[in-house]
Amino acid sequence: MGGFSRMWRVGIAVLPVVAVAVLGVTPPASAEQAPEIVVSDGVTQPVFGYADAIRERLFIDSTFDSDLDGLRDIIAFDLMRPKATADGLKVPVVMDASPYYSTVCRGNESECKADLDGDGLLDRWPLFYDNYFVPRGYAVILLDMVGTNNSTGCPTTNANQDNLSAKQAINWLNGRATARNAAGQIVEADWHNGRTGMIGKSYDGSLAIATAVTGVKGLTTVVPISGPTEYYDYVRSNGVVTRGNSYVASLANTVTNPERRDYCKPVRDAMAAADGDETGDYSPFWGERSYVKRADRVKASVLLYHGLNDDNVRPDHFSKFWYELAANDVPRKLWLSQEGHVDPFDSRRAVWVNTLHRWFDFWLHQVPNGIMDEPRVDLERSADVWETHADWPIPGMTETEIFLQPGTGGAGGLKLVPWQKAATQTFADDPAQSQNTMILNPDAVQPSRLAFLSAPLRAPLHVSGTPVVKLRASADKTDTNFGAILVDYGTAERVAHRMSGEGIITLESQDCWGQTSPTDDGCYKQTQKRVATADLELVTKGILDAQNRKSIRTAEPLVPGQLYNFDFPLLPEDYVFQPGHRIGVIIVGSYPQYSSQTDPNRATIDVALKTSHIVLPIVGGTPAAHAAGL
Repeated sequence: MGGFSRMWRVGIAVLPVVAVAVLGVTPPASAEQAPEIVVSDGVTQPVFGYADAIRERLFIDSTFDSDLDGLRDIIAFDLMRPKATADGLKVPVVMDASPYYSTVCRGNESECKADLDGDGLLDRWPLFYDNYFVPRGYAVILLDMVGTNNSTGCPTTNANQDNLSAKQAINWLNGRATARNAAGQIVEADWHNGRTGMIGKSYDGSLAIATAVTGVKGLTTVVPISGPTEYYDYVRSNGVVTRGNSYVASLANTVTNPERRDYCKPVRDAMAAADGDETGDYSPFWGERSYVKRADRVKASVLLYHGLNDDNVRPDHFSKFWYELAANDVPRKLWLSQEGHVDPFDSRRAVWVNTLHRWFDFWLHQVPNGIMDEPRVDLERSADVWETHADWPIPGMTETEIFLQPGTGGAGGLKLVPWQKAATQTFADDPAQSQNTMILNPDAVQPSRLAFLSAPLRAPLHVSGTPVVKLRASADKTDTNFGAILVDYGTAERVAHRMSGEGIITLESQDCWGQTSPTDDGCYKQTQKRVATADLELVTKGILDAQNRKSIRTAEPLVPGQLYNFDFPLLPEDYVFQPGHRIGVIIVGSYPQYSSQTDPNRATIDVALKTSHIVLPIVGGTPAAHAAGL
């Protein structure tokens, strides 16, 4: 902190501590004043204009040729910066690189980039970053990923060409690349202070992470929101294909401008031929799309956000990357919410904007506001009820073995000690069995699942981390799938993340964040949490292709009737089972609502219960499990 204290005062005026409104419009600084950043209450203030900000569209020659036409692709981006940067003000950049600006578009209201008057410059900027941060002394860049909107080439769905798109702009900002305007004139970033932050949700979040793992100089911080970090895990899980065949090529088609889709078809066909849908195994195709394995190259700080109930970009994307950031001692913070694939701007708006503001001020303007001295983790326990913790998984978590017990005509049990005698339970894989059939009526015998229930809990039981199922089993076929579901059986009001909106309701009322122009008001519809009372909650789940029991790279057929160990993780979770509720573990074969491909063999599966168990990451470990009645 000492170094920051010396550096941050350069070019920054500090006001006395006063209450400053977050919303509204502050007049621009007068022309007579030397341009400088103003800080009050530990944050930069909106002393620069928005309507008079400088707007540019620039183009950079990339280092790659995604469409193989013999020409390097050109990466386009739109830039807005305070007018005062023309008079010597040095500012950092907030960048959102995206493939979606002209197709799917961004935010809860699906805003697209728009040039309304045809002058080649943006009049309508998606999201609130420009309205809010430009008046506070930031430049904002919205970058078109390769093959999308105004950039040339073809999208490659998280391959190197996608991954390196934003790096081109960072190189230009730091004098290592050349940018030109539409007239071909060279444009320099002499107003830049050398620091850039990237932010974005979903694909945009993955592009922020992709840029961070290059280790590019000048990228100071990234804020990935629900972004894929291991693309194999986005379309596969432990050897099982979870999305439709050729999904990677299909997404590339979606983000390509309609008039260029035929042109880019050969690139998509090459991806479809290389993706390995036939097996679901891991290959170099997926290695190119992995950011987890390159996390040791990250030099930027990371503010990571994810919904614990996100069934689009599932939570193992945040957890695997988070574990690697911790192993490499990367400065970091984490937000975990109860929603699905929802932006924090639409689930905890005021607190998120304040946090983001302080985060960018600290890392990009070097304002010593103490944000890195605060608890590392914000976690939503129930609807709009948030906790802070020193880290995640929650300190004090211990991986605890809970053993499957045989039942007598109904569900089996869950206990801290294994069943002492040899016992086997059998079920038949049903590729058509629905998730509801799997988890409802756990006490009833069903031919295509095994159910195991704890006694009603005597005390809360808190799991925090990644559960792992460890089965000892055999099948009568050379292949089968395995699925496992962790369920909370007990009535409670919960965030309705499986309903429309994935946990939020979009209202007609609006609030405004930042300044306005005649074409961009910075106002967005408000939301509220969607809650519902239910008798159970699917807490987490996981799947495995039995042929990938040793490696996701290589399939090894089963010998029918032979016992094997099948160990596979469930999705990470942070969940508290309440007193009076029962913990359920459901074991199935195919799991069609988790995966797009079920196993066709309809195997009969025998599970040896003496050693089969689930490892739960319990805060407090075995003593907490004992106290809860396990």
